[in-house]
Amino acid sequence: MPFLLLMYILGFLNRTNIGFAKEALRASAHINNAVYALGAGLFFLSYAAFEVPSNLLMHRLGARMWMTRIMVTWGLISAAMIFTKGEWSFYGLRLLLGAAEAGFFPGVILYLTYWFPNRSRTAMIGLFYFGAPLAFIFGSPLSGYLMQLPELAGLHGWQWMFLIEGLMTVAVGIWTFWYLDDRPSHASWLSADEKEALSTAVTQEDEERIAHGPVAFVAVLGNFRVMYFTVIYFLIQMSIYGVIFYLPTQVAALLGVKVNFEVGLVTAIPWVCALVATFVIPRLAERTGRHRSVAAVTLAISGIGIAISASTSPVIAIVALCFAAAGFIAVQPLFWSFPTSYLGGAAAAGGIALINALGSLGGFVAPNVKAWADGIFGSPHAGLYVLAATTLVGSLLMLLLLRPVTASVKPAS
Repeated sequence: MPFLLLMYILGFLNRTNIGFAKEALRASAHINNAVYALGAGLFFLSYAAFEVPSNLLMHRLGARMWMTRIMVTWGLISAAMIFTKGEWSFYGLRLLLGAAEAGFFPGVILYLTYWFPNRSRTAMIGLFYFGAPLAFIFGSPLSGYLMQLPELAGLHGWQWMFLIEGLMTVAVGIWTFWYLDDRPSHASWLSADEKEALSTAVTQEDEERIAHGPVAFVAVLGNFRVMYFTVIYFLIQMSIYGVIFYLPTQVAALLGVKVNFEVGLVTAIPWVCALVATFVIPRLAERTGRHRSVAAVTLAISGIGIAISASTSPVIAIVALCFAAAGFIAVQPLFWSFPTSYLGGAAAAGGIALINALGSLGGFVAPNVKAWADGIFGSPHAGLYVLAATTLVGSLLMLLLLRPVTASVKPAS
């Protein structure tokens, strides 16, 4: 789990560090707000397009080989962002980055079903989700510091940021091949009895999911429950990326400064709160067995936080962003407890990837919706109000529709 966490930290950092480079890209590569919004979102189009085949390949080839391929290629492409010269190179590199990273997140969720039975999986997914806040707690100051570097070897600070953080990912990707074990049966650090006990428990649960849910990937495509999960996840992703891609510049505006190390430190504060929430809330749901209601309340708090952060004093706005980040990060382990308890076999490999792929398109829609709303209403706050509203819709869907949809899914309430 610590190694998977490290992988996710680097993945999230490479996906979102353009938020720190937004103003620098405007100055160096002539990328305006509309181009930035489209380029930030294009990542998710290619990401979605390759999610399902990538996850099916991982199911066949094994996590060790496939995760190595994913991390090395996305690290190299992230480092190649130093060659951004204008809108078309920006668009192209973001599309390539999405294609390279496709399959990583659903691959890890699928990988956890190989290692952890239902009773402990939600907590482990929650631990994995520490990667997002940790990426910002440590990555935000790092990115802010690198952005301040003077021109060196012909590279500006923003280029050094992409290069260093991309090559860090390549190094961990190579390490992945030597570190991960595909299945419990391959783990040399488990005794023979431990391997048998864990494999038996996981296999039995997988057989139950196959008996009560779709078995083949084709069956997933028309499955109402899977499509329902996708809608919920889409709205969650809208709330996340509508905030993340603009958070450094939002904090800089609140502080009245340019994006720098200080902004990086302040930007890390909401993610400390998210880290605490991601530890506490999934465990609260596990203890009470009320996954549905806990998830709905958590997402509602996030929506309210986004709305309050839009137009208020700097101190209150930072506090509101803490609630927003805590909510939309901590709700995700609860969300994934539902599809992973429902899908098994090849349906799990394809279904988890399909939910993540289509749901992640919210990351494409969010920055463009924000830019559109800000322009239409002539206010820099309008987009955040729209994103707050969609987040609250996701909370209502979770609360009102999940009970009948998941009546047969255990252990969710």
